[in-house]
Amino acid sequence: MTYDYIIAGAGAAGCVLANRLSASGQYTVLLLEAGGKDSSLWFRIPVGFAKMYYNPTFNWMYYSQPQKQLGNREIYAPRGKVQGGSGSINAMIYVRGQAHDFDDWAASGNDGWGFKDVLPYFRKLENHPLGDSEYHGGSGPISITPMKGQTHPICDVFLEGCSQLGYPRSDDFNGAKFEGAGLYDVNTKNGQRCSSSFAHLHPALSRPNLTVEHYALVDRVLFDAAQQRASGISITQHGVVRTFTARKEVILCAGAVDTPKILQLSGVADRELLARHQIPLVKHLPAVGRNLQDHLCVSYYYKANIPTLNDELSSLFGQLKLGLKYLLTRKGALAMSVNQAGGFFRGDQQQAHPNLQLYFNPLSYQIPKNNKTSLKPEPYSGFLLCFNPCRPTSRGHVEIASKNPRDAALIDPNYLSTQKDIDEVIQGSRLMRKIMNAPALRSITVDEVLPGPAVETDEQMLQYFRDNCGSIYHLCGSCAMGADEQTSVVDKRLKVHGFAGLRVVDASIFPNVTSGNTHAAVLMVAEKGADLILQDAQV
Repeated sequence: MTYDYIIAGAGAAGCVLANRLSASGQYTVLLLEAGGKDSSLWFRIPVGFAKMYYNPTFNWMYYSQPQKQLGNREIYAPRGKVQGGSGSINAMIYVRGQAHDFDDWAASGNDGWGFKDVLPYFRKLENHPLGDSEYHGGSGPISITPMKGQTHPICDVFLEGCSQLGYPRSDDFNGAKFEGAGLYDVNTKNGQRCSSSFAHLHPALSRPNLTVEHYALVDRVLFDAAQQRASGISITQHGVVRTFTARKEVILCAGAVDTPKILQLSGVADRELLARHQIPLVKHLPAVGRNLQDHLCVSYYYKANIPTLNDELSSLFGQLKLGLKYLLTRKGALAMSVNQAGGFFRGDQQQAHPNLQLYFNPLSYQIPKNNKTSLKPEPYSGFLLCFNPCRPTSRGHVEIASKNPRDAALIDPNYLSTQKDIDEVIQGSRLMRKIMNAPALRSITVDEVLPGPAVETDEQMLQYFRDNCGSIYHLCGSCAMGADEQTSVVDKRLKVHGFAGLRVVDASIFPNVTSGNTHAAVLMVAEKGADLILQDAQV
């Protein structure tokens, strides 16, 4: 079958593209998704992300290669295997990043991607309760909900403690003032998750020019005889190989792990990697799968002398009470992210910009080591504080494990491989201890459960981080945007170097990771990418 546009991946970006490219009715669009539909009620309820954390039906449940700097641990990397992608299973925090993050994109050879250029697309995607303003949009499909006024009362103690230490307050991390302590926004609507699947794709499903195929695992991109144009795509669906032809473009939206995997399986990658797996070379593009980046975080655990969410969620009665409140009002803990307060801070006075992100969580829980165990609150009144460096400089890679598309790619983020990243681990650890020593927080804290007072020196803090840190699931950069095809994969119009009719539109095109949660930036890339594609269609 033939379509104008074939989109590989119905994740956060793919759903946006499917809506925007099919909206006029002028073009036929095929959207391919390796997973199933997001019809379960748990995709609607914000707290449902905990149910998907170790769910192989809806989660690829990837793991990294052993990380040398982290005691050879394999780090968990959940990825959405469902319509909506990782935007259907994430914790919904909505943070764009700092202006200079995007200015750095532009400075690396990508004109049109500076903050002033991308701000209109952030505004376009948003439906913000304050309506249209300089920094926000009031009529976009993605609903933004400030958690202010709804968070657990203990979050106010965190904000007071930061104020006591002289840290600034940010009332809107996506507004004029990024730096400081504050409460996060989430992408929810009326107490329900507002993923790009729900906001973009579901309303478009009735269009006759839009087709969605589920359980469609991409085998490879097809090229014409001259190998200068992408002509279609091959998939395996329920054991049957199917091919589709694209009149205009094939657009890869499979994310930072699977987009480079698809390109490599298609013969577009480093020639040595392809030769190793006996895949015919279509184009030597050495940057495919390189430049992988992620945010790495660690949690400190505290016992409180006042009630926290642990008290409500640890008993059946408390769970029923929260559930009833949610059913009746669409409010309460089940309507929000567990990551409620936090902010962006400078690790020292030499930093030109905030370089550390903090999360203050009114619930404390251990990430279970056994993936058959669910997330459960600690058996005491507790909370946690965690941090991650905003712009780590460690760079890793993604490579196919074999020529079999069903084999998961090898993910090697190469965590903590630069001195800057190590230095920021110490800065972040010291910052958390400093904030927890504020009078307001001291007054509600019984003790630090982990790492505890025995961990005090820089060396001990670094070792605690190495032993206990984990991904915060912001993998990006593995098909980076840039002008040089030796060091990048797509140009500033998101076209794969050397080809017509082939683009990448997802987190893999980030030249550098953004400061904060990456979901909002992925939605922006999709909105801008859709405009670029539609502009080129008119040429």
